[in-house]
Amino acid sequence: MKFTIILTTCILILLGSIGGYIATFLSTPLPWMLGSLAATAFFCLAKPQAIPSDYKFPMLLRMAFVALIGVMIGAKINAELFVHAQIAIFSLLGLTVFVPLAFYTNYLLFRRLGGYETQTAFFCAAPGGLLESITMGEARGADVSLVTTQQFMRIILVVATVPALISLWIGAPVGSAGGVSLSDTGEMSMSGIGASLIAAGAGLALARKIKLPAGQMTGPLLIAGTISLSDLVTLHLTEAMLITAQIVIGASLGSRFATITRDMLIKAIAMSVLSVGSMLILAIIIIVTLTTVTQVGFDVLFISFMPGGLIEMSLIALSLGAHPALVTLHHIFRILLTVACMGYFNRVLTETQEKGT
Repeated sequence: MKFTIILTTCILILLGSIGGYIATFLSTPLPWMLGSLAATAFFCLAKPQAIPSDYKFPMLLRMAFVALIGVMIGAKINAELFVHAQIAIFSLLGLTVFVPLAFYTNYLLFRRLGGYETQTAFFCAAPGGLLESITMGEARGADVSLVTTQQFMRIILVVATVPALISLWIGAPVGSAGGVSLSDTGEMSMSGIGASLIAAGAGLALARKIKLPAGQMTGPLLIAGTISLSDLVTLHLTEAMLITAQIVIGASLGSRFATITRDMLIKAIAMSVLSVGSMLILAIIIIVTLTTVTQVGFDVLFISFMPGGLIEMSLIALSLGAHPALVTLHHIFRILLTVACMGYFNRVLTETQEKGT
């Protein structure tokens, strides 16, 4: 690895750490990740010449910390998830309707109102699967900078808006702003930490072997979930490890802004407001319908349907005591369904273009 890449990466992670630290005092949702993202993105926008033209954040470094987040989520899986899954059949069906409708609506917005090229509009439209939309978009010749920006804006707007709306709903801060910790509060053990690291590595290997969608997270999540259900060992990740993971992931995302112009960013924000607004309206229509046929409350469904970060949505659910296992199930399902829709729609789009030529 070149010295310039190592130096640039270290600088971005340092900036991300400062941004995350500041964000904790501002009580922002998911402060270490969003603070890191904001700080590094601002630096890359303000000083793009400081980033080497051929720089790419080290994939292995990012992958390792995404895997830790996957382990954290998987460690929270227990028998309660399956109990709640039995009463969630209607809401999961509603989510099955929501994802493709949101995908198509977003595509029309980005293509017709935004004027984005077809491939770029398509991957910007995905209501989930950030890493997959970027990876697949790059392979299909989409404008990766634009796809990355739009996917960032989706997550940032949803993650920032939902806690605020829920806070207004119940009259108190929720999620990270409410002081919820990502790590376990129980006693740490070296065996638990070691098992978590092994689960992360095994999950990545499994995902690569069987080509799991969103594999960097779902592979470790499945391994950790299996271990958690077996009760053979209790998985543990320290607060410092999870904070570092958020900083690294935020910095890796923020580094993408080095190729984004201010005009592009302004347009992306405007399009994201339209996109997230349309998804919010669509979700509320489906949720109101679901409340007449399911025992799940409106607030739980609202958190479950919002296409933001899985981790922050789960934290909000924990803050509310709003069936966190059920909310996690919905967001895992949303991500997997989005990736599946992305693959299907991409094949249809490719076939249509081939017939046109």
